Parts: sequence; C-alpha cells; structure tokens
Amino acid sequence: MSTENIPVLETRGITKRFPGVVANEDVNLTLHKGEILALLGENGAGKSTLMNIIYGLYQPTEGEILVNGTPVQMNNPSDAIALGIGMVHQHFQLVPVMTVAENIMLGSESVKNGLLDTRAVAARISELSQRYNLDIDPYAIIEDLPVGARQRVEIVKTLYRNADILILDEPTAVLTPQEIEGLFEVMTLLKNQGKSIIFITHKLKEVLQVADRITVLRQGKTVGEADPETATQNSLAALMVGREVILTVEKKPANPQGVVLAVEDLAARNDLGDPALRGVSFDVRAGEIVGVAGVQGNGQTELVEVVTGLRHADAGEVHINGQRMTNATPRAITQAAASCHVPEDRHAYGMVSPYPVAENLVLNTYNLVPYSHGINVDTRAIRSHATELVKQYDVRTPSIDTPGGSLSGGNQQKMVVAREFSRDLNLLIAAQPTRGIDVGSIEFIHNQIVAKRDNGVAVLLISSELDEIMALSDRIAVMYKGEIIGIVPRAEATREGLGLLMAGVKDERVPV
Repeated sequence: MSTENIPVLETRGITKRFPGVVANEDVNLTLHKGEILALLGENGAGKSTLMNIIYGLYQPTEGEILVNGTPVQMNNPSDAIALGIGMVHQHFQLVPVMTVAENIMLGSESVKNGLLDTRAVAARISELSQRYNLDIDPYAIIEDLPVGARQRVEIVKTLYRNADILILDEPTAVLTPQEIEGLFEVMTLLKNQGKSIIFITHKLKEVLQVADRITVLRQGKTVGEADPETATQNSLAALMVGREVILTVEKKPANPQGVVLAVEDLAARNDLGDPALRGVSFDVRAGEIVGVAGVQGNGQTELVEVVTGLRHADAGEVHINGQRMTNATPRAITQAAASCHVPEDRHAYGMVSPYPVAENLVLNTYNLVPYSHGINVDTRAIRSHATELVKQYDVRTPSIDTPGGSLSGGNQQKMVVAREFSRDLNLLIAAQPTRGIDVGSIEFIHNQIVAKRDNGVAVLLISSELDEIMALSDRIAVMYKGEIIGIVPRAEATREGLGLLMAGVKDERVPV
C-alpha cells in the first residue's frame, strides 16, 4: 500500500468496558491527511470515550490505535501530544489571569538563561497566528478576550505543540454565528495545509457545511458513514437515533395574554463582584415564548439566578403574576408564584447525583401533599409519581432507584424536565435546556416547551444556541455585556442581524 493511502489515524476494534457498561464496542475509525472527519452520535453513544482513548486519557480494553500506519500505545496525553495529536476541549483549559503566551507555554515552557523566554514563545505564536489566520495577540490577558478568541488560543496551543491531528470537541457550542463562520474558515485553512481534524458536534447543519466525511456512533458501536454531499440532516438524525426525527419545531402562532413575568431595571453582580446586569427590563406574557440570545457570559446566567431567587438583586424589580418577588426565596418563587426552573447546570442546581431517580423527581415538592403528610413522607406516592413520569418523559433508567448521577446526560436532563414540567405552572424558565444532548432528546424537550406555551404558560427561554432561539421563540431579546440591546419579534429576526447584536453591534443596514 502506498503511504498516500495510509490513514494518519486509525482505530481497530476499540472496545472500552467500565463496570456494568460497555462504552465502546469494536469501533473502527479512520482519519486521512488533510481531512475533516465529523463524529456524530447521541449522548452515551461513546464519542467522548473514544476521543479520550485516542488522546491517552483512557486505555482501551481491546483493540489498537495506529498513527501513520504504526500501532501505538498511549498511556497519557503526553504520549498523544508526542505523536502529533492535539485536543481542544469543549470547556476551555485556560487560566484567565494569564496571558495568551503564558497559557500556551504551560507544560512546554521555553527557558533561556534560567528564565522563561516569553519573547520567543510570543514570536512563535505570532508566526502560527499569521500562518493560519488566527489573529491572536500573544500578550493579551485571557479574561479580556471574547469567547471566539479564547477558542483560537486553544487551537494555537495545539499547533504550538506541533499537532498534525486536531480533535475539536463541540467547538461551536458558545460562539456567535459570525464566530462559527470564522472557525470554519480556520478549519478549512488547517485542512488545506495538511492538518487532519476530528470534529465532534451535535449540530447537523454544521456537519454538512464543513465535514469531508461523517462517522456515526450509536450505543457504543459504529453504525455507518455518510457523505456530506448526499446526506441530509434528517438522514443523519435517523442514523444517530435509529428512527425518524422531526427536526423542525411545529408550533401554531402565539396567542399572548396578560403579563406573567415583569422585570424592570434589574441590576446585579457576578461572583467576582463585578456588574453583571445593568438595568435589564422586559416582560413575558402568558402563552408566549421569549427567547434570550447572546454569547454565554453576557449576564444570562445572572439574570436567571436573580429571577429564580438564586442571586441577590442590587436594584430593580421582579414581579410574577403581579406579586413582587424581588429577592424572594427559590421556594417562594417556585410555589407561591407557580414557576419552574430548568437550570443551565443540571448537576449544580437541577439534581442531587447520589439520590435515586424517584427522589430527584420530587426535590421541590417532597414537602407537599401527596408526597408528605406533616413530618411523614409517603414513599408509595413518591414511587408511583416517579414511575409515571419516567414513562411519560421517556427517562431511560434501569430503575427509579438508580442514582440520578449514573444516567446519561440526556436522560438526566429529561429527569429534570419531567420534574419541572409535571406541575401546574404559570411561568417556565428554561436555561440552556438542550445543552449537550442529542437530537432525539432535543426534539422531545422542544415539543414539551411548545406544549406548555400552548397551554397558556409564560416561557422564558435562555439559550446560546441561536437555532434553538429562532425555532422556539415568539419574541427574541439579545443580551450583551449585561444589557438587553434589542427585542424583536421572531418574524422580523434574521440570523445575521441577531449575530451582530450578540457581538454588540447595532447596524441599521441589517434588519434584526
């Protein structure tokens, strides 16, 4: 075989077993020089496990990895880096208070006369930045950079270590549409200069736009490959899930009624004590979905926390159903105001991982009839309730006694959604409701949100996924640096206009 036909990376029969779970089973994958390979699969399909094996974080139970046709043993990421493999994680591995150069040299320090040679590192970064059109200032402080620039720093970090194979894990999750286009330009340039890329994502439209070839995993196994030239979003979704998936959100025009949530001149600080909300005002009416768009880190998290009682407001007012709820307790807001909250961080705020599924499904109602009578808990009522919700919301769990933390990410999210949506509601607050979950679970949760709207519930939707905001919302508010800089009806919104607002740009020539 000529060297031209030898893959730069190949997995043969990779199997990885954990106690009671087979995460990967006989997985075969090939990556060629100068190719972008998209890796698709549901939550729990084994994508992350496979990438962690390739990057040396896990060792396979069976099978082998070949780099440029040679079998290799990777016991840790250092072995992978030495073989020219770099990984850009979904959650950036950067130290905010350090410069770009200092972050990039961490673990690979350049020393001259006993001192760190930052100047030489900066020169190398500038050269890489220019060669790959990455536009990075080596002396910039990480915390001062926008999200898109931080991602470019992560890419430069892999190139600085001479990576020829790049693994990009959900690289577009927190980017604006313009930043996503910029990333795709960088990926194409890297490919054209001989780099090989594994692109992990759940956004099917992006896969079809940038990939040269697509490999799909389902239940830990390779179930097929697809050609972006002939594949469609629907065919890829069906291959991932094993059934037809309706990707478009079907909903009737909204019929908004009275104001349920009214926020006026809200101000609050973040965990560092810096202003996070600066005079935020808006309302949400019964029977409508108001989507809040924006790059993560522009005050959306703090807004949700203030409205749900998890963060103190320094100024302004929050009214729910006409009741003043400013700085009320989460329990008062949940019960007195008949609201529910699907948090963006399900592990921190949405569940107790060691608790069984049954108990997680009554975390905010365990003290109410029929689940308790005085100081006595009615275990039978809790178990009956859990059995019903697990079936209704398709929470895939071995048992209602299984710890919530042992479920896959998508099923953890469905468990949280089942608990929150199953009560009589006036207000639904959903923050990043489909983050990191697969197309099948996304379809289900979107349908549930629209059903609540159609039943007269006021819905506040916060998402960094612009497609999700545009698919579900009746009105769209855009946040930038703690302010709402525009609220537009969905019918008048465009991706380009919203993307500009998300970047803080108001351009009268572009309709929003």
